[in-house]
Amino acid sequence: MLDRIRNFCIVAHIDHGKSTLADRLLELTHTLDPRQMRRQVLDSMDLEQERGITIKMHPITMSYMHDDGEYILNLIDTPGHVDFTYEVSRSLRACEGALLVVDATQGLEAQSLSNLYLALDVGLEIIPVVNKIDLAVARVDEVTHQIADLLGVPESDVLKVSAKTGEGCEAVLRAVVDKVPSPAGQVNADLRALIFDSVYESYRGVIAHVRVVDGSLKAGTRIRFAASAKEYDVGEVGILRMEQIRRDTLRAGEVGYVVTGCRDVREVRVGDTISDVNCPNTPPLPGYREVKPMVFAGLYPADTNDYELLRDSLGKLRLNDSALLYEPETSIALGFGFRVGFLGLLHMEIIQERLEREYGLNLVCTVPSVEYRAILLDGSLKLVDNPVLLPSPNDVQSLEEPYIRASIITPEEYIGPIMQIAIDARGIHVNTEYVDAKRVNMHYEFPLAEVIFDFYDKLKSVSRGYASLDYELYEYRTSELTKLDILVNGEIVDALSVIVHKDKAYDWGRRVCDRLANLIPRQMFDVAIQASLGSRIIARSTVKALRKNVLAKCYGGDVSRKKKLLEKQKAGKKRMKAIGNVEIPQDAFLAILRAE
Repeated sequence: MLDRIRNFCIVAHIDHGKSTLADRLLELTHTLDPRQMRRQVLDSMDLEQERGITIKMHPITMSYMHDDGEYILNLIDTPGHVDFTYEVSRSLRACEGALLVVDATQGLEAQSLSNLYLALDVGLEIIPVVNKIDLAVARVDEVTHQIADLLGVPESDVLKVSAKTGEGCEAVLRAVVDKVPSPAGQVNADLRALIFDSVYESYRGVIAHVRVVDGSLKAGTRIRFAASAKEYDVGEVGILRMEQIRRDTLRAGEVGYVVTGCRDVREVRVGDTISDVNCPNTPPLPGYREVKPMVFAGLYPADTNDYELLRDSLGKLRLNDSALLYEPETSIALGFGFRVGFLGLLHMEIIQERLEREYGLNLVCTVPSVEYRAILLDGSLKLVDNPVLLPSPNDVQSLEEPYIRASIITPEEYIGPIMQIAIDARGIHVNTEYVDAKRVNMHYEFPLAEVIFDFYDKLKSVSRGYASLDYELYEYRTSELTKLDILVNGEIVDALSVIVHKDKAYDWGRRVCDRLANLIPRQMFDVAIQASLGSRIIARSTVKALRKNVLAKCYGGDVSRKKKLLEKQKAGKKRMKAIGNVEIPQDAFLAILRAE
């Protein structure tokens, strides 16, 4: 039975055609009824369809008739964005082979290389595929040479397909059967199953998507999760098509779903190992780690009455997204909300958009921040994911910020502009290597805080869209960091506070003040907008007061008459300023994101 199973995934850069190729494979294997087929059928979310990206992995089982009989092909369509690298790494562990899909018009890009190296580290059989050969601007021979040179294989081994038209896709299925090894596992051994994804259903609880490595799994088995040490009774097992198809048993080498009976998705963690409670000494599968958020931001309802709805909505999203972490927090400016941890800016955008679309919320998002480390004078360590929680400078020995290792692949003519934006982002150049005669791979070390805002947009801008970026968290380093506060009418607006490098504090403060001065509506008194480092004001802008012309009724007479009216107006403005409140529009909080 094992020799008839092939487990494989598709890895590629964003928009290189993973999901479209998956559509053609489903058609060729007659997995779905023609009436069920639509464009990017595995991308089931509206956001995935609109953005043209894969957000959640989608496993599916196909049956394929080869020359010597029927084969079971288990495909896992993985996300391509750097935010979801851990999900990709776990899905690779569930496979024996990978299709490396490269766009014939774009060539190898950073995420292609990153996922390729992940697959090679796991020891997968790589099947290279050049996609979009039907386009007039396709550089098929050049890209084929790139891939063959990178993998050290003959150019004839690189498959050439058009996932859009279906040309060459049959050869992909044949290559999967011929080249991908069958699963290695023992049906009679103790149960070990890898969890590579999970979903939540209201009536059945958490359903884990698993690859059974050893042993077998069936309904009624008492299972144990290695990471959380929790035990549950399996309610049902089966395989995944577009719907769940029940089976009596899942055996070694097979991919399917398990109704765990668990009601808390946090206990069913991606990368964890399922074992049988009757075999307590079964070693867990290697490589598991906790998924840690890299970017933090405050989410607040624009209408304070929607706080309960926001809490419930985050709870529902958390059921199907174990990487989403949140806790309540309070802001003087914005009221009650939540501090939410995300895998990256794309993850943050998706969560915010889903909350607004699916639950009808109108949200205010504060400035994204990374997690800093404050080393206090007594030697203790404090993690700071919110600028408001940064201890006083008098209590801090040093501050550390996370650094990343970045890989930028670009045509060589854009090296100069890219080096300039890297310098502006406090990047440290490590080395540069040529991918081929015209493209280079530039390795940098960056502070994560410099990359999460608009570095990617700048990179695409200076390279005319040809450069690509991939990164991974590297280490924490001591930096000269400080908290920059924004004061409006003398009051600190905590939601606008940021932690910045001292060299960039003045520039940041000046730009934020100028933007806020254009966004805050004029009041009946002057409104001072200031940026401060501690008690030192480093930048200021003023929103001028609306003034009534009190001299309009003076047609002549002594000048003292006019002075008296102006002094009276001045005193009134002073009283107003002392007791007046300034309403800050929502656009002001978005302004800081565009302050660069």
